[in-house]
Amino acid sequence: MSNSQQVRLGIIGIGNQGSSYARRLVLESWCPDISLRAICDVNPDRIGWAKETLKAENAPEITYFDDAIQLMDSGLVDAVIVSVPHYSHPTLAIEAMKRGLHVMCEKPAGVYTNQVKAMNEEAKKHPDVVFGMMFNQRTNCLYRKMRELIQSGKYGKVRRANWVITDWYRSQYYYDSGDWRATWSGEGGGVLLNQCPHQLDLWQWILGLPCKVQSFMHYGLFHDIEVEDDVTTYMEYPDGHTGVFVTSTGDPHGTNRFEVQMDGAQLVVEHNKLYLCEFDQLEQEWTKTNTAPFGKVPSHEVEVETDGLNPQHQGVLNAWAGAILRGEPLVARGEEGINGLTLSNAMHLSMFLEKPVTLPFDEDLYEQELMKRVATSRRKTGAKAVFADTAGTYGTK
Repeated sequence: MSNSQQVRLGIIGIGNQGSSYARRLVLESWCPDISLRAICDVNPDRIGWAKETLKAENAPEITYFDDAIQLMDSGLVDAVIVSVPHYSHPTLAIEAMKRGLHVMCEKPAGVYTNQVKAMNEEAKKHPDVVFGMMFNQRTNCLYRKMRELIQSGKYGKVRRANWVITDWYRSQYYYDSGDWRATWSGEGGGVLLNQCPHQLDLWQWILGLPCKVQSFMHYGLFHDIEVEDDVTTYMEYPDGHTGVFVTSTGDPHGTNRFEVQMDGAQLVVEHNKLYLCEFDQLEQEWTKTNTAPFGKVPSHEVEVETDGLNPQHQGVLNAWAGAILRGEPLVARGEEGINGLTLSNAMHLSMFLEKPVTLPFDEDLYEQELMKRVATSRRKTGAKAVFADTAGTYGTK
């Protein structure tokens, strides 16, 4: 760590998300504790874009690299953001840790749990490295409050959870914007690996991991792609409660509704609001005295108070810098990235084997099944890389 009052940052990969970080750190002064000093990308066009775009008065000089290891060995940075295609997340994070550099890893933590386990094991060897995961949805006051209410125990146990998250619509043009997109060899999966890591992380963060899943997927149902663009998964938990997770990139106007039914309340996050229906009694108490054949547990709507904060990526980065400089808490520790990935790997394995899968699952078998698909994966010929601003898309608001 330098003696400066700021974290000297390098960004590895300036595609859609990496370029968003670069712009906002330099042009919008997003994070006062962070100074962008280096950028790496293998695409010279992206380096050209950065040199032309990232011009701000009094901004420190940015040094450019086409090799991530050279950036890490340059002595110019204290920390790196890893924002490259998924398979390389653990590889580059490990290399950074070995050099004592702090790491912020983009989601997902990796493609399969075996490689993420190796990353987490390396993190244990470097306790002075601050390792964070970009789970920006954990900053959303609605999900934070939902988690708080469920884990408080006030409303008894969870009975059922359902999340329909189908407002991820993506056109064919999106998938054609890079030859690695939506391929087993380039991305390692479809909607579960690209769009839904945030929701899978929130699911396990709020509800924990299930003990059994059965997943049904369609590969290229709505698009010319080889990975999943439509998923329905059923889950069971050790205490008997169940869950259903539905997602797709094929619904032109989709839904985002997360509903949790409990013994004493119903919680729903939808339309950027948290709805709480509080029962006058726990259901199992009320049913013992009810004498109406079609009676319904009396309930009332409750206005839920939150702190109103939803700082998203900016909040995650500011917390990370605070952890590096002052020992403040992270939004999400990097080691936690394996949890949501465990869930998506289990979903994929269930579909690969066409049967339910119990957790913990056979991670070696999953890797073997994935690599079978990687071996026959087809990259899109003639696909021209296209980059777009992610501001305003779901998960960045």
